[in-house]
Amino acid sequence: MSKASGLPAHAVLSPGATIGILGGGQLGRMLALDAARLGFKVHVFCPDTGPAFDVSAAHTLAAYEDEESLAAFASQVDLVTYEFENVPARTAEIIARHCPLFPDARALATTQDRLSEKTFLASLNIPIAGFAEVNSVADLEAAVEKLGRPSVLKTRRFGYDGKGQTKIVDTTDLAAAFGVVGAQPAVLEAFVPFEREVSVVAARGRSGEFAAFDVTENRHENHILRTSTVPSALPASVQVDALDMAKRIADALEYVGVIGVEMFVLREDGRERLLVNELAPRVHNSGHWTQDGAETSQFEQHIRAIAGWPLGATGCFGEAQMTNLLGDEVNDWQALAAEPGVRIHLYGKGTPRPGRKMGHVNRVTVKS
Repeated sequence: MSKASGLPAHAVLSPGATIGILGGGQLGRMLALDAARLGFKVHVFCPDTGPAFDVSAAHTLAAYEDEESLAAFASQVDLVTYEFENVPARTAEIIARHCPLFPDARALATTQDRLSEKTFLASLNIPIAGFAEVNSVADLEAAVEKLGRPSVLKTRRFGYDGKGQTKIVDTTDLAAAFGVVGAQPAVLEAFVPFEREVSVVAARGRSGEFAAFDVTENRHENHILRTSTVPSALPASVQVDALDMAKRIADALEYVGVIGVEMFVLREDGRERLLVNELAPRVHNSGHWTQDGAETSQFEQHIRAIAGWPLGATGCFGEAQMTNLLGDEVNDWQALAAEPGVRIHLYGKGTPRPGRKMGHVNRVTVKS
């Protein structure tokens, strides 16, 4: 039984139920806003004060390792989800003992560790770059011998927006490179000469129902997402391949919720093909355009999926582009507010820092 409401575990949630969110950042904030619109209350658990606290019915400020606080939190909610994948696996296991957790602890454990994730993808025959496990300088030397230079060394855990990685080129000292990533368990990836990056943001419901948004074209600057645009310029057949890979991944994980699948586009013999780069077991930055450009936002879709509701329609209204507001760019809010057709989403964060995501704007051209 769910502790908060007396509902049977995994029962469909009715409006008025409480959803717990691990993590208090902007993704949690936007999840909370859409959950409230559907009539749910939200309780956020986070070690640090974050923007999700401002829009939630309740919050717990405690460490993810605080088992007593986690148990108390779980007793006050009907189910738990998370807004980012760097929640410790132990935290997920503790929560799952007390109430339903979506996506489940297995999905989190698989996707928060790059080696586990790549091994999982390879088992599904999903196209990925060559990779090798690295736990020492000797391992790195052997991996470089196998995969060549250039290649990319990445920590197995806790890397995002270009953090926790370094490129291996002809002049790279391998001992120094291992030090750059903290001399911790890592993965070496073969360098991929990709043309551009795309993603699929999709959802899988508790019954296995699957719904994907349009394939999205992504442009990065300094390893940070700058814009996401739909529709994609990929040929229709390649877009079908992208959606098929996302569904195979979600089904194999028995996933519940929204998942982001990041992909590289390569050109070989004049044709485009895809490699999966990374998985994100949560709502995804490249799906923010759905707030104003799709029939259902990715945040509402995630709430629908975990609550056991039918998934919403994913149709696109037309051409849409999301642009992240980084650092001081958030101070341009007055000019942006004066621009016709711009929808502004600010996260309520404190001091802007270079590269810090402070908000985003969506520009949508509706089909005539």
